[in-house]
Amino acid sequence: MEVFIVLFVFSLILFPLFLLWRLAENKWRGHQACYILDYECYKPSDDRKLDTEICGSIIMRNKNLGLEEHKLLLRAIVGSGIGEETYGPRNIISGNEESPTLTDGILEIEEFFYDTLDKLFAKSNVCPSEIDILVVNISMFSPAPSLSARIIHHYKMREDIKVFNLSGMGCSASLISIQIVLNIFKVRKKSLAVVVTSESIGPNWYSGNSKSMILANSLFRSGGCAILLTNNPSLKHKAMLKLKCLVRTHLGSNDEAYECAMQTEDELGRPGFHLGKNLPKAATRAFVENLGELGPKVLPLRELIRYVIVSRFRPKNKDGSKVISGGKVSVDFKTGVDHFCLHTGGKAVIDGVGKSLGLSQYDLEPARMTLHRFGNTSASSLWYVLGYMEAQKRLKKGDRVLMVSFGAGFKCNSCCWEVMRDLEDGNVWKDCISSYPPKTLVNPFMEKYGWINEGDPTNILKS
Repeated sequence: MEVFIVLFVFSLILFPLFLLWRLAENKWRGHQACYILDYECYKPSDDRKLDTEICGSIIMRNKNLGLEEHKLLLRAIVGSGIGEETYGPRNIISGNEESPTLTDGILEIEEFFYDTLDKLFAKSNVCPSEIDILVVNISMFSPAPSLSARIIHHYKMREDIKVFNLSGMGCSASLISIQIVLNIFKVRKKSLAVVVTSESIGPNWYSGNSKSMILANSLFRSGGCAILLTNNPSLKHKAMLKLKCLVRTHLGSNDEAYECAMQTEDELGRPGFHLGKNLPKAATRAFVENLGELGPKVLPLRELIRYVIVSRFRPKNKDGSKVISGGKVSVDFKTGVDHFCLHTGGKAVIDGVGKSLGLSQYDLEPARMTLHRFGNTSASSLWYVLGYMEAQKRLKKGDRVLMVSFGAGFKCNSCCWEVMRDLEDGNVWKDCISSYPPKTLVNPFMEKYGWINEGDPTNILKS
């Protein structure tokens, strides 16, 4: 009886302390949250569109290309999944790709900066002077003063703003920027952050004939996105998305992975971007390792238990190996994720990730349509895919969205967002969403330039 009384008194003392601890923890966790209040994708002017005729003329201008290189580019363009509505830099369209100036690079980036940020601040009713954190990622262009300094100067932002200017991060840079913001949110309460993500294409055009480097010219397009984030609990009701988790995988210590995608020079000293044969292998390894860490964070317990049981008790051969005939045992990510926002690195990338995750054509549609309409815009690609889902009114309150991106290094970064309210804004897709998905994604390039496959070099000379 005395023991019972002691325990009862002890519980009366501990219970209030426990409640105070939980209240303090919840308040602390409230400031660890990361919400997206708004985002704005960049849509260049129509005079920067790269239709079939312009693409053909740009390729033909390169006198270093022979018949085999033309065939390679033709196959790449036709099979890329990229349409005729994508955008390119002004200096390339005007024929100045072989001798770009510093001004060309700055104008390309500033045109994106100010158009997108002006719209973002106007939509969100946030003044630039209210921004506490600014993260800018442009991988292949790093002038002085920095690109982030240009934004601060233009918008007269505060002197105590926390600034990060990232370069060389590749196509997965936007999620790296998000993690930087998340880490700062842990020590700065009620803050506002802006992430600006894009790529510089104009000064980085390859004018040589190395097959591993000319492909990059066909894959990348102009684009960009500005994202407004906060950890202020009082702004939760305005939020579009809430970050649930973020996972980064880096294979930079592996020689093959490190060298499969990198900026370099060819034998004649012409700079460009090399895409190696080991790229698919490196991407697969990074993806598998990333999913291994991501899975327990986003999947329900029942799916994890199912996977362990099925893997554990799967029939074995006499030598102890698992029976293959039953097919590969895999985790069903669709049990914990409603929408898949995949990097538009190319048709093969989208198909490969879709196959690995067991995704349907409906699941892959946003990435494929984004690749067709806007192309591979590097680190900003994910946000155009998200915009497609929103414009198609797919995103409902409580849904979970998984983002997966790849980048040089070699890296695979992923994150999961929770939709905070029904999202139906037409955003950058509003002028064309009614025509998507189109009946066919066939690129007309083959129809107009199919003579390349006939092997008659005189046709090239006549062009």
